[in-house]
Amino acid sequence: MASAVSAFPGWKAASTKDRQRLLARIADLVKERSEALSQLMAREVGKPITWARAEVVRLELTFRLASELLDEPQRVELPLEFDPRGKDYRCFVEREPVGPVFAIVPYNWPYNLSAHKIAPALAAGCTVVLKPSSLAPLSTFALVDLIHDAQIPVGVLSSLLCSNEVAEGIVKDTRVAFVSFTGSPRVGWHLKGLVPEKHVSLELGGDASVLVFDDADLDWAVERMALGKYGYAGQICIAVQHARVHSRVYEEFKSRMIAATEQTPYGDPLDEKTVCGPLISSEAADKVMEWIQEAEDSGATLLAGGSRVGNVIVPTLIENVPDGCRLAKEEVFGSVLTLSSFSNDEEAIARVNASQFGIHCGVFTQDRGRVERLYKSLELSGVIVNDYPNLRFDNMPYGGVKRSGFGREGVRYAFEEMTTPKVLLERR
Repeated sequence: MASAVSAFPGWKAASTKDRQRLLARIADLVKERSEALSQLMAREVGKPITWARAEVVRLELTFRLASELLDEPQRVELPLEFDPRGKDYRCFVEREPVGPVFAIVPYNWPYNLSAHKIAPALAAGCTVVLKPSSLAPLSTFALVDLIHDAQIPVGVLSSLLCSNEVAEGIVKDTRVAFVSFTGSPRVGWHLKGLVPEKHVSLELGGDASVLVFDDADLDWAVERMALGKYGYAGQICIAVQHARVHSRVYEEFKSRMIAATEQTPYGDPLDEKTVCGPLISSEAADKVMEWIQEAEDSGATLLAGGSRVGNVIVPTLIENVPDGCRLAKEEVFGSVLTLSSFSNDEEAIARVNASQFGIHCGVFTQDRGRVERLYKSLELSGVIVNDYPNLRFDNMPYGGVKRSGFGREGVRYAFEEMTTPKVLLERR
């Protein structure tokens, strides 16, 4: 932590142009090394190679967005004409960096989730200590090495693979101004409890629903549902977990979803046809199989899949999971989709809002009025219309409500989290 603290005054004082040039160099190097980065991640975490390449594209874009953010004036003037006293004054506001940032990232998106902490921090003038997941340190270290190759000043970015106890000590360190955490709700809320007075951003889990109404394009909905659930074995916190389908089209949707589930390619992540690769560990696969068995034992109907090959959970569709099962109320983080029906809009809204989580929900409908009602009624941070809830663009505000956390990422929004507005009021 000492290096980040000592480097902070110099990096805070660096010119906007210097920070911008560094961010652009990082983006250029990502583009230059894209295939090597993709291959490393596919081999380390089992992300299907086509998904790995897509993440590296987003990695480059995230650093470019941060660089372009600095094209905007950093000091803006506020109008004072609304107040008669204002004629004698000018008011300016500029955002200042909060200080050293401790960033904790998970294994599932080791590049772009790191970038969503590093890029806005560098743009803001903050220094960063980055803790990678012990399940994916090589990918994260490769990104940090790349950033050092882009000639970042000494101490501005460092990475540390450490125990949970050491990480907790850094979180509590009074020199750390901001903690940015992405990971499980259990760990995230525990860390926040350690430092109730400190500025913390929590990007936690979810059990995203998709609502399919009777006017939906079922072919498109099924195609996107299969990709949104089984892609990367469902190891995405906004991956579809619950498909909730209007009773009038339920049976038709079910038959199509069974076929799509059975046809989803799974296995070797280096095979370009693979959609569903392995889970990160045997322990993760054990957990998912336990949850499937618990649901079946409680009366749910297995429609497809339900088996395991090594750490690959064969794409699995399961119907009418009872509310008390873990698969119904907790984040599975695996390639299992639950299927159930609803009768009207109010029931659909109530089912989604009953979740303890709240990040994204997918909605398939052609009714614009319904979209507006759902947008205003659903208790979450994003409604994705006619697509899966996994969809995220890197300039969007991204984060959750309820047990899914608080604070927002997306380059501009993370930049605001890592800065504080400072006023300059001058008498003319």
